[in-house]
Amino acid sequence: MRRARAAVTAVFAVNGALIASLAVRTPSLKTDHDLTTGLLGLLTALVAVAALAATQVAGRLAARIGSAWVVRIAAVTLPLALLGVGLAGGPVHLAAAMLLVGAANGLLDTGMNAQAVMVERAAHRPIMNGCHAAWSIGSVAGSFTGGVAAQAGMSLTTHYLILGAVVTAVVLVVGRGLPAEEFSAEHPPARTDDGAGRRGWRAGWTRRVLLLGALGAAVLACEGAVITWSGVFLHEDLGASLGVASLGLVAFTASQTAGRLVGDRLSARHPARVLVRSGTALAAAGLTAVVVAPTPILAVAGFALAGLGLATPLPLIFSAAGHAGTEEGGTGATAAVARLTTMTYSAMLLAPALVGRVAQALGLTWTLALLVPLLVTVAWKAQVVARPPSSVAPPVVAARVPDEAL
Repeated sequence: MRRARAAVTAVFAVNGALIASLAVRTPSLKTDHDLTTGLLGLLTALVAVAALAATQVAGRLAARIGSAWVVRIAAVTLPLALLGVGLAGGPVHLAAAMLLVGAANGLLDTGMNAQAVMVERAAHRPIMNGCHAAWSIGSVAGSFTGGVAAQAGMSLTTHYLILGAVVTAVVLVVGRGLPAEEFSAEHPPARTDDGAGRRGWRAGWTRRVLLLGALGAAVLACEGAVITWSGVFLHEDLGASLGVASLGLVAFTASQTAGRLVGDRLSARHPARVLVRSGTALAAAGLTAVVVAPTPILAVAGFALAGLGLATPLPLIFSAAGHAGTEEGGTGATAAVARLTTMTYSAMLLAPALVGRVAQALGLTWTLALLVPLLVTVAWKAQVVARPPSSVAPPVVAARVPDEAL
């Protein structure tokens, strides 16, 4: 059990480090290939589009070869795709590499969340928050090492070659500990495959998964808006210097990571619906503080509060979707997580651009204010994440020792 949990957690950290390593070297990528802003935006969009496409096949692929193998293959393919980005000789090659990055990341994201659900079901204890915290920590590590590489003048090819070698070695070591479907109470792969074959793209789109997807999309839309626009808001609307403006994202990310580190302990003591409701309400309060703050420092404190509030809702929603897929009539955890990932990736892709459009008409302050009722709606519908009694593990009762054995 410990080995399986450690393996899944390590995969989350690896994924965070790889994605951050791509993001932090974006300026180098733009300079090396002399890309326009528009072309760079198009290439970035290709990653999200390929990821969305990959999530559509993740469930059926996992039904055939197992989600553990999906994770192993994707975790090795992703650093190779990044190396392809470094080796690309022109826009066409770069676009192909970006498509491969997105596809590998979509498969890995879906597979590793499904694996976390399997460990939760076997252990009868929450681990999803810790896994997402590992992703955040890996992201920080990837951003830091990528920044050091850029500062040292290291080429993208050399950077991604070293990163790929390290990641591949880690995956080869921890990949053996990833649980197979039989590890938990997951439905047999044959049944999952049959269901997917009969219903095609409709497989896994249950009413509950749709509701969870809507909640997850709303949460991730707010998170994406903060990540993309917090610095712009602090700099242009509140007059903060560029250095102080960066503190909004730092405070948000640090608080979110800290909240996820204790999230599993909170999940073991409190129902998921309570944590989702209180978390999104806290995030709504934080964003309210941001839009009414008269000074940059108070706004930074509001972003920190929002990050703390958004620490646990998304991991809990992913967990709920995975468990929903394993209930009677479901198509398996991977298929359910794949459907949820489709909706959350769509929100991540569209939200920053939509915020920018609305901000042109209303201003960024009022646009961020519109996120508050969205979070309040998630808090109102938090009951959706509650697991039915049939899927909750019975309490463990200590066996009485016979008198004869004493």
